[in-house]
Amino acid sequence: MLGCKPCSTPFLSDTSSLYKVESYLDNPNSYRRLIGKLFYLTNTRPDLCFSVNLLSQFMQSPTDYHYRAVQHILRYIKSNPSKGLFFPTESQVQIKAFSDSDWATCPNTRRSTTGFYIFLGSSLISWKSKK
Repeated sequence: MLGCKPCSTPFLSDTSSLYKVESYLDNPNSYRRLIGKLFYLTNTRPDLCFSVNLLSQFMQSPTDYHYRAVQHILRYIKSNPSKGLFFPTESQVQIKAFSDSDWATCPNTRRSTTGFYIFLGSSLISWKSKK
């Protein structure tokens, strides 16, 4: 992936192809290893949490589309390698919180995905993404 073209978004815009059950990977071990490494990276890159969480739901039987979605995340990381959590010493002590959810977008389970971010000053102190 060193010679790949960087992209500006962490995930593809269309998620409907994630739920198709065709063209499974012959050897899903590389997909599983990449998801595991991306999970580790989400400790300092909360912008990847939703994407990695969504793709981790397909660890049992990933398809070619899932693998392309993981490669898209890697291309996003390439475009912003210095992004991450930074804790500046000089910032206002003010708490800000943001949340969002999608309602029943999973066509299989009809469950929702929700998430939140909490900032202290300009530093992210807590976040969660959950199905």
